[in-house]
Amino acid sequence: MPSGKHQPGQAAIRVENVRKVFRMGEVEVPVLHGIDLEIPEGEVSVILGASGSGKSTLLNLIGGIDRPSSGNIFFRGENIVNFSDPELTAYRRKNIGFVFQFYNLVATLNARENVQVATEVAEDPLPPEKALELVGLSDWREHFPAQLSGGQQQRVAIARALAKNPALLLCDEPTGALDAETGQLVLQTLIDLNERLGATILIITHAMLISQLAHRVFYLHRGRIERAERNKKRQQVREIKW
Repeated sequence: MPSGKHQPGQAAIRVENVRKVFRMGEVEVPVLHGIDLEIPEGEVSVILGASGSGKSTLLNLIGGIDRPSSGNIFFRGENIVNFSDPELTAYRRKNIGFVFQFYNLVATLNARENVQVATEVAEDPLPPEKALELVGLSDWREHFPAQLSGGQQQRVAIARALAKNPALLLCDEPTGALDAETGQLVLQTLIDLNERLGATILIITHAMLISQLAHRVFYLHRGRIERAERNKKRQQVREIKW
């Protein structure tokens, strides 16, 4: 993960008074209402909220997939709201790794090749073999998605995101399609990446249990941050009663 002058505790992302309104014909649908939050470098943060609370919309704005209707989003001090479309594409490619609920692996490519796809658009990528090693899948790199379990496929997806060597790993319900035991393995992988590499990770989820693993938690309800808390004592994956 990039480090340099960016140290743990500094803000990787700062969101200021962000609003998002979707227009459907003549109808306006407000989704986010003045969001303010900071995602520190080197921490695991969780945005917790029910379905429809605006979690994925907020993640897409932070990741540069969409633009806010108003407000500012700063990445390491730069306001990405002011970026041109090519600059926003470069921001995503260079700085952001995405992990989604559904793995979106290419069925005709093996694990190593699926990871390699991401390295081809990155400026300073990790070797695919190294990324797979970091998620514990070195022995599975020649296997195709159909030959892997759900948890293994999600770990390939994490390796694919990690291979870009991103500054920020954004995870959208990463355990949503997995059973409890497999989900724990995936979460342990993310926690290990944070502890071993100092990876800055943002997870959005509806699962209260996952928030116990984070350094800090933002509670999102109907498009508003109701409160933000720092966990005084983070739980280990193995300590949580799933």
